[in-house]
Amino acid sequence: MLKAYKYRIYPTSEQAILLAKSFGCIRWFYNFALNLTSVAYKTTGKGLSRNDIINLLPSLKKEHDWLTEPPSQCLQQVALDLSSAFLNFFEKRALYPNFKKKGQKQSIRFPQGIKLDGTYLSLPKLGKVYCKVSRFPEGRLKSVTVSANPTGEYYAACLYDDGKDSPKVSSDGKAIGIDVGITHYAITSDGTKHGNPKYYRKYEVRLAKKQKSLSRKQKGSSNRNKARIKVVKVHNKITRCREDFLHKLSRKLVDENQVIVVENLAVRNMVKNHKLALAISDAGWGQFCTMLKYKAEWSGKIYVEVDRFFPSSKTCSNCLHQVDNISLNIRTWQCPKCKTLHDRDINAAVNIKNEGLRLLAGGHLATASGQRVRPSFGTAFRGNVG
Repeated sequence: MLKAYKYRIYPTSEQAILLAKSFGCIRWFYNFALNLTSVAYKTTGKGLSRNDIINLLPSLKKEHDWLTEPPSQCLQQVALDLSSAFLNFFEKRALYPNFKKKGQKQSIRFPQGIKLDGTYLSLPKLGKVYCKVSRFPEGRLKSVTVSANPTGEYYAACLYDDGKDSPKVSSDGKAIGIDVGITHYAITSDGTKHGNPKYYRKYEVRLAKKQKSLSRKQKGSSNRNKARIKVVKVHNKITRCREDFLHKLSRKLVDENQVIVVENLAVRNMVKNHKLALAISDAGWGQFCTMLKYKAEWSGKIYVEVDRFFPSSKTCSNCLHQVDNISLNIRTWQCPKCKTLHDRDINAAVNIKNEGLRLLAGGHLATASGQRVRPSFGTAFRGNVG
C-alpha cells in the first residue's frame, strides 16, 4: 500500500534560496504549459498531451538558462500534474485548472535521487536537508514533495510503498451510520453525538485584529509583509486544529466499527446558503469523509456513501413512513403513523445506516439484519436531506 508521511524540514539559507528558485521555475513552467494547452484547445479543439509538454523543455532551457537550476525530473512532473488536473476537470471532479501564484503555497516533487536516512533527507541538487522525523516508515521511498507555506515553513511529504497488500475486506462486525451537522459535528446511529469545536469562530476575533492591522499597512512595504505573515499564521492555526480534530474523530470511528455509512453531500452547493456558508466551511465535512474513506481502506473496513437525495431526516426509522417536510428548526418529531418520538439527527443516522446496509447487500430490500429499509409500496425516495 502507498502511504505518505509529512515531516517538517529545515533547509539552510543556501538550500532555501535554491528551493525558492526551483519553486519559481516550476510555477512558471506550469503556467506556461497551462496557457499553451488552453490556447491549443480553443483553436484546434485538442489540448496538449503529457509528452507534448515534456518535449517543450529542451527548447525552453536553451531560451531560458534559469530553467536548468531545478532537477529535470521535477520539471517533468509538471506535465504529470497538469494532465491530472485536466483529467479531473473533464471527469467533473474539479474545476478548470488555475494559474499558480507566488504568494500562495509552493511545492515541488522529487521522483528520483531521494533518500531518508535518520534525521536527514537527501534531495537532488540540494544535498542533505535536516528533517524532523516523528516516526520512521517502512518500505521503499517513491517520491518526496517539498512544500513551503507563506509563513516560510518547509515540509516534506514522503510517499512510501510498504510492499503489503491491502487488508482483506469483511463486513462482519458493527455497522454505523453517521449524520453530520453544525450544532453537533457527527451523530452516529448508536445515539452518540460528537460536539463541533468550531475553530474558526474560536479564533475569529484574533483573525479580525490581524486583518485590520494588515489593511492599514502600505502596499509593498516590509511592515505589510510582516502583517500578512501574522494573518497567515492564524489561518494555519485554525487549519491545524481542525485537521487534528478530524483525524482523531475519524480514527476513533474507523477503529470501533467495521462498516461506516455516510451521506454523499454536495458541500459546494450547500455553501450557497449565505446564512450557513461559514459554519459549513468551518466544519470541513468533505475532508472528514475523505479521512474516513482512506483510513477504512487501510484497516480493511467498508466505507459506503448514501445518495445525497435520500430523505434520511423525513423517514421514520421504525415504520419507514415518510413525512412531507421537516424544517431545520425542528429537532424532534413524532411519526404520525407509529407514534414513535424521534430525535431528528439520530433518526437520520439510523436511516443512513440501514440504507448503506441495503446497498452493501446488493440493493435488495432486506438488510443484513433482515429488516426492510424501503416502503412496501415501492415508492422511490425523493426530497432533500433535512
